Order: sequence, then structure tokens, then C-alpha cells
Amino acid sequence: MAEQLATSHHDIVIVGGGAAGVAAAIAARRSGLDTVLIEAGPFFGGELVSGLPIDGCLNARGEWIVGGVARQLFDAVESAGSFARAMSDYRQMWAVCVDPEMLKMSIIEALAEARVNPRLYLTSQDVVVRRNRVEGIIAVGKGKRYLITGDVFIDCTGDGQLAVSAGAPFEFGGRAGELQPVSLTYRLTNVDYSKYLDWVAAEPDLFLLAENPALGYAGKREAARAARDGGFPFVALDANGTVLGDAIERGAMDPCTALYLWPTSPARNEVGMNTTRLSGVDGTNPQELSESLSTLTAQINRCIDFCQKNIPGFADARLAGIAPRVGVRETRRVVGEYVLTEEDVVEGKKSDRGVAKGGHHVDIHGEGTAQVRRAVNDGRSYDIPYEALVPKNIKNVLMAGRCLSSTREANGSARVMGTCMATGEAVGVAAAMMVEAGLRDVREVDVATLRSRLTADGAVVDGTN
Repeated sequence: MAEQLATSHHDIVIVGGGAAGVAAAIAARRSGLDTVLIEAGPFFGGELVSGLPIDGCLNARGEWIVGGVARQLFDAVESAGSFARAMSDYRQMWAVCVDPEMLKMSIIEALAEARVNPRLYLTSQDVVVRRNRVEGIIAVGKGKRYLITGDVFIDCTGDGQLAVSAGAPFEFGGRAGELQPVSLTYRLTNVDYSKYLDWVAAEPDLFLLAENPALGYAGKREAARAARDGGFPFVALDANGTVLGDAIERGAMDPCTALYLWPTSPARNEVGMNTTRLSGVDGTNPQELSESLSTLTAQINRCIDFCQKNIPGFADARLAGIAPRVGVRETRRVVGEYVLTEEDVVEGKKSDRGVAKGGHHVDIHGEGTAQVRRAVNDGRSYDIPYEALVPKNIKNVLMAGRCLSSTREANGSARVMGTCMATGEAVGVAAAMMVEAGLRDVREVDVATLRSRLTADGAVVDGTN
């Protein structure tokens, strides 16, 4: 018997409802076009609602380099009386520390207000391609199959699933196929911020501090005092220091580069934690991701025990929540019409074709305690050209987020959430321009006009170091 698929047609079809997809959908809907946002999971936001700080929204000088949808969401969290604040980590960067629970609410409200067509619980299973154009995707969810057609498609899957299925070339991990480890972030409540910060000020050599001259600190001791006076625990305990290093050596802690922590809700005396890591996991393999959970949760339990016994301010800390999914740093990078390079990133290269900015340091995690960190020169930002969001071989697909066209080193910077939101907003507006003008190829979009429209919407494409 022939199967009857539920069918629908939309102006713009976005696959992947994480940071990039949310921004793309809200930006596209500003033009009033029918926009559908497809997400395999039960919630929108992806890593935005994991509890992680939102990296890449500011450069190391403290200049905002991402605006638009991102600022809209942060403002909504603050307007609701919750916590969303840009702050320095006294190490290499600035980030936005935010209450993930209120951010969940703000994302849902923003999508509803924009009248984005939401489609949760749907997994893209196949792509219908004709003459280098995607005509539709076949999605599966809750025992039903759907044919979703559209004029323009946007790949925000993180893994480049849509673009690769449609025929775009891609690269995977490092030269030997190695991948950065996966992690599971979590939050602890009943943390005494003051006790922790007093310890930082008393023992600054134990912490990752003053790594970037652009932050303006003469050394670790000055940065540690600034952290204590700031009142928020956004300072990482270094794995090369005696406290964490000795714990790793004796097996009381699992190998990690640092005990990264940040404030998520001062009202709840809560911090977010990023300490877990598991190498050798393919983030495109559901079985490997599923099997990683038990290892990662065991690491969480060991870290909580370590903190309660060894870290000032954590004696009464208790688990408040864990991220809704395993965090994947690296899988596929789709090859586009322009490939963002490490040189572009580190030199803070600007471009008159730039439609989004990045400023996070090159950050490539390895096995155990290994990690590469390379700052953007002088704490500046770099531009991401429109062509880095245009996959080769396909006429009506754009991409945003972690799968953008980049070398592995450049991706170590551009993969963070603030940059994902900026690229998502850029392609959302570009897709709307295509539909409005009846364009048949994403390469026909006028980038100067796109930049003007993004600026009018509050996005940042110029005017920063």
C-alpha cells in the first residue's frame, strides 16, 4: 500500500532548533514570511538552555559583537526579573551568564510572538533534491511521516545534516578524524559565592586568570581581586594547579582542563559547571551519544563530591539540574563558497562581505587535560563573510551555527553560541530577501543590502575592534 505523507509548504524551512535555528526563525519572520522551525528534540534552544554561559557575544575588550535576536532574548530574561549579565571571566573572554530556566521561557515566548511555525519531535530523515535545489525534506515523528517543502532551506542542525544530505561536501573532525570530547553540563545550588571568591583572591595561582592582555590585568593577583570585588564566581580552577591537579592524579576527579564555573542565578545561589568530558564519541552516532550519558553522569557525581570536600563555598552545594542533552563540540563542517580560517580569526580580519562577527578564542579540547587556546589578537573581533554560510553545490540552502564553512581551528572559535546566533540571524534575513525578490540561488543575495537590513534589526556587522 502506498504511504500517505502529511504535506505542507512554507516560504522558509529551518532544520535545527538550537541557538542558530531560533535566531534564524525569528529573523526570517520579521518579513512576515511563513517560516517553519523543525527540531528533533522536545524543546527549542539547544545549548542555549543547557546552563552554559553564552560565549561569543562580546569580544575580549568587552565590546558587544552580537546584537539582534540575542540581545532581545537577554533583555526578556532581565525584564522578567531574572539573571542575564555580560561579564568577564578574568581569563580570556567576556560572556553572558544567564538563568537557563528563564531563558527557556523567553525563547518560547519570542517564537510565539514572532508567529514562527514550531515543529518539535520531528527528525529529518531524507532530502528531496532536483537540479541542485532542495525541494523538500521527509521528516519522521511520533509514528508519522511528513513531506515539508519550501522555497529556501536553512541548515542549523550543527552536524550539517541537511546540506550534506543534499550533496554539499564536508570535513569531519581533525585530520585523522579525531573529535573534541563531548560534555554534559550541570548546575549546583547552595553555593556561597563570597567564600569561593575569597579563596580566589587568596590563592590566585590555582586559577585560570589574566591570560589575555586585552582584559587589562597586570597579573593573576590583580585579576583575582577584581573577581572577588565583582561578586560573581566566573573564575575557573586550573587543572595544572595543586588542588585540582592532585585530585585528578589520585582519581578523585576525572581528567579535565579546568573546573569551569559561572553564575546562573544569584537568587538561587546557583552556579553552572562544565567539568565533564568524554573523548572518542561521534556526535552523529545516536548509540555512542546515548552510551556516553552514564559515564558523564558518573563524572558529575565525582565532581560534586570533590567540590563539597575541597572547594570553599561548596560544602552545602547540591545538584540543581543537568543539561537536557549531551553537548557536542565538533562533528561535520560543511564546505562553503568561503572557508573561514584560523588566520581570519586570530588576526581579527574584517570584510565588507561580513554578515556576522565572532570574537571567542580558538578553543580545541583534546583527550584528558589537553586543550588548545589561542586568543584573537588584541581582544578584537573578526567578520564571517556571507559566503561562509553558503554551501557548495546547492542553490537554495543556507547554513548557520557550528556547521559553517571553516577550518577546524577557526571552528574552535566560531562554534560558540553567540556566534551561532549571529550567523543564524544573518541567514534568516538572507532567506527572507530571497523569497521577497523571487531569487533562485542564494548566491544572488545582495550582501550590501543584507548588511543594511541586519544593522536596522540591531545586529552587529560593523563598528567594533
